[in-house]
Amino acid sequence: MPTAKEFTALMDDRPGTLGKICQALADRNVNIVATQSSPIGGKSVTRFVFDNPTTARSVLEGARLIFTEAEVAQVKLAHRPGELARAAQKLGDAGININYFYCGVEPSTNAPLLIFGVTDVGRAAPLLEQAAAAAGRG
Repeated sequence: MPTAKEFTALMDDRPGTLGKICQALADRNVNIVATQSSPIGGKSVTRFVFDNPTTARSVLEGARLIFTEAEVAQVKLAHRPGELARAAQKLGDAGININYFYCGVEPSTNAPLLIFGVTDVGRAAPLLEQAAAAAGRG
């Protein structure tokens, strides 16, 4: 699964907000595969990748959150020195800028999963898969 649907939600930055959203997702049996959050001016910009984007969208809409959706590249890399360097260099060599990245866990194996917000998801995804395959041979 070299690409994924990412949801970026704008939430109130106050106690309990994230817990309520996460509980609403759990109540609908939606698993959070990866997430990242940063505060900005009394709000939190929170990125999510879910195992069930359709149901997750319904939960976020029901919570009346402002959110966007985008395709992101994802790759399962070995947990050892140099793997992120290999993946990032592969993208850089292809002229693909990494706007941001964060980590999660691949649901079926619990392996580390990296999520990349990049300028060209279509080109980035196969390059990241190549980097992961090369790591498996190294």
